[in-house]
Amino acid sequence: MATKKPIDPADSPKLVLQGRIVTMNGNLRVIADGRVYTQNGDIVAVQEATAPAPAGFGNTAVTDTGGTLYPGLIDLHNHMPYNVLPLWQVPKKFSNRGQWARHAEYQSKISAPMQTLAATPELLASICRYVEAKVLIGGTTTGQGITLANQSGIRRYFRGVVRNVEATDDEVALPAASTRVPDVAAKDAKTFLTRLKKEKTCYLLHLSEGTDPTARRAFQSLRIGDDNWAITPSLCGIHAAALQAPDFQVLAANGGSMVWSPFSNLLLYGGTADVAAAKAAGVPISLGCDWAPSGSRNLLNELKVAQLFSEANGGIFTARELVAMVTREAAGLLGWERVVGTIEAGKRADLIVVEGTSGDPYQQLIRAKESDLVLVMINGVGRFGDATLMRKLGFAGEAITIGGAKRMLFLAHPAEDPLTQNLTLAGAGERLTRALRGLPALARKAERPRAISPLAMASAGANTWRLALDEVLDTGVEMRVDLPVRTPGGRSLRAAAMRPVFAETKKLSATVMPLAIDALTVVDDAAYLDALDTQKNVPDTIKEGLRDLWS
Repeated sequence: MATKKPIDPADSPKLVLQGRIVTMNGNLRVIADGRVYTQNGDIVAVQEATAPAPAGFGNTAVTDTGGTLYPGLIDLHNHMPYNVLPLWQVPKKFSNRGQWARHAEYQSKISAPMQTLAATPELLASICRYVEAKVLIGGTTTGQGITLANQSGIRRYFRGVVRNVEATDDEVALPAASTRVPDVAAKDAKTFLTRLKKEKTCYLLHLSEGTDPTARRAFQSLRIGDDNWAITPSLCGIHAAALQAPDFQVLAANGGSMVWSPFSNLLLYGGTADVAAAKAAGVPISLGCDWAPSGSRNLLNELKVAQLFSEANGGIFTARELVAMVTREAAGLLGWERVVGTIEAGKRADLIVVEGTSGDPYQQLIRAKESDLVLVMINGVGRFGDATLMRKLGFAGEAITIGGAKRMLFLAHPAEDPLTQNLTLAGAGERLTRALRGLPALARKAERPRAISPLAMASAGANTWRLALDEVLDTGVEMRVDLPVRTPGGRSLRAAAMRPVFAETKKLSATVMPLAIDALTVVDDAAYLDALDTQKNVPDTIKEGLRDLWS
């Protein structure tokens, strides 16, 4: 039996990076001029530039990055496949998730297009390549992954270079998180609590997305009796926008946490979670982008929105607290604080470098554009960065231009997913651009699926992977690697996995229209900020602030 290759083999080269270091460690130390020593996937030492090199590094060349080093960014809420779609001009103010999910424009511009793409297997590799590169270029080194399913109903996660919180192949150091999109019904609260008590790590649950009593009832449904709640330290509520101050006190008292997605909430609902109340209650908070159609392209934008919202509401968070939400706090919510989230010896070498070393280091990251990132490193391997710097470090890949700056992507990986082998970002982008322009034709093709014989399915179907779109078509399935789950209706995970991938395509051609692909970055999209100006629900303070921060 073949041995399964680990996602992150410890075989990165011996490197020394010099610059200003924002460690985000327990003392929140910032080293004005320091060096980070990495080898075999780990950080070996972090120290002043003048200190003697650690053992074994005496003859290793020092690479001056000319920038400020931070821990890699962690995004705990992102439906990655949808990031090929452009920003939706939200037609009205909604008050809960069920409203916009049924709206005709949402169906035609988000739901039906993604169902069409999911029903076109030859586009799968391009989608995976494009959306992973997109988050990587924005500094994300860890995030939620891309779920795939085949004709046999078997599910797996795309294996890319960005760490996937749901699939790590390292249950000791990086235990996999569980995820769930549908709300938990009150009648299922006891069963859900039993499930939570078995969790050894983070359980990411979409919780009370919206601003009205309907959305809040999703939280109230977790109540079991007077003082008992289906909440444990494993529970991390995504959005939590409808929770009131007493609800956050309950969440904190039971050890729960939350993922805040302010831009998505503002775009759809004109409001977001009462994070001042959450902070006062002691609820740990991280940040998440949600998805490009009604959220941020990357964490650099989400950080900007979070700061603008904080400032408009009395300065809820400091810049340092916001940076912690996408580094040390997010790692803590996952139970990964011993491995990632800070720049310390013994941790994984997940780092980003922002050009320049002057000014407040936390504000520097919040104000950074994609073109300001000169290095994104995962497990000691440079994955994206300044072309000259990447070559100096020994990494050669695909040349791209970001904001007029020459950059390089290095996506080769010893455990690379066979789907994307030899596929360039440029090739993926060109193919997706054509596909989105021709959506009606693709939809007509999806409505005429070829009949597959049992013999053909047995011989080839198991290897024909397609996107599994739980984000749009809730199946009631809890996503977890190698975890047998049954749906509320009693169907197995295998049966439930097939429904969103291979059905619901009969009327797609009457719904979809040609679309433009969403750009990789904000800095290269001159029309993006103008598009934000026309959004009906986003406050002017956010629109004007983003224009200033991205200028």
